[in-house]
Amino acid sequence: MAKPKRVYQVWKGKNIFICNGRFVFGPDAKSLVVTLLLIIVPVIVFCTHVARNLLHEVSEYNAGYAILLVAILLTVFVLVLLFLTSTQDPGFIPRSLHPPEEEFIFDSPASIEVGGTPTPVPRIPRSKDIHFNGRTVKVKYCDTCKFYRPPRCSHCSVCDNCVERFDHHCPWVGQCIGLRNYRYFFLFISSSALLCCFVFAMSALYIKFLTDDYGSVWKAMKASPVSVILMAYCFIFLWFVGGLTFFHLYLIGTNQTTYENFRYRRGDAIRVYDRGLLNNFLEVFCTKVKPSINFHAYVQENELRPGTGLTPVGEVDCLGGDRRAKVEDDREIGGDLLKISQRRDVEEA
Repeated sequence: MAKPKRVYQVWKGKNIFICNGRFVFGPDAKSLVVTLLLIIVPVIVFCTHVARNLLHEVSEYNAGYAILLVAILLTVFVLVLLFLTSTQDPGFIPRSLHPPEEEFIFDSPASIEVGGTPTPVPRIPRSKDIHFNGRTVKVKYCDTCKFYRPPRCSHCSVCDNCVERFDHHCPWVGQCIGLRNYRYFFLFISSSALLCCFVFAMSALYIKFLTDDYGSVWKAMKASPVSVILMAYCFIFLWFVGGLTFFHLYLIGTNQTTYENFRYRRGDAIRVYDRGLLNNFLEVFCTKVKPSINFHAYVQENELRPGTGLTPVGEVDCLGGDRRAKVEDDREIGGDLLKISQRRDVEEA
């Protein structure tokens, strides 16, 4: 008898799994190495060339040790958030093996002869309307995953998965950003901005002490070129992570995603999800998130999803009994968060 497979072994997406499916990455997970180096290397340089010297410059009340400790703890916090963002299911939805038969419509003109009798050819409508928050919202059918997506979901062509509350695919963390990891992503970029500010401020403080000792800023900069480089480095990256932080604060406050903000230009298309400033923030940071897919679980053969008659991917109830709607929008989100690439397959106006 063949050994049963685990869910991650039959998963149809392009994801990378480690530790028997306990951690899931995007196909571009190698970019994490670059992100780690961009965080860790400057902090090590700061601790060895700036914070260590500040131990003697601000020795009162052990302030120098406090500066070193804050730098280390803040870096650890950033790395933990990066790990949580990159290694967990962002909101993937398992595929169906068959299209929903109850949605078939038959086109009489496109018929074929079977025994001399014209037979209508069934097809799946490309979209349909549903009611959400008292308004009509159009949802589209996914040819790859064979289901209609609920609102706010899209298909990431990088991971080749449908993602709930899809925001974008971030190459810097090597993962999609969606329902389950968005709060960690926001905390990651905001804490990274805070780390940049801290390193910049402490490097500037060290230059100030050197200026007092040498009598001029130029001599102080020559005495500690590492501090100048760190200040320039943090200033540049603060524009990036700081800008992203304020951009996502705006998105959270208006209850939008990056995808919605760039894809839809009319306010009516996205304001349907706006619940007010306070409730929008509570929805992101305080709402209980649905349980993740158990990629480590064994596949249960011949098991059908209750109530649908459709077999999920690998024929397994991998959601732990929590039925989730399935969606797709076959679009590709490129490497830059602020650029959304064109739809890969345009099937309708």
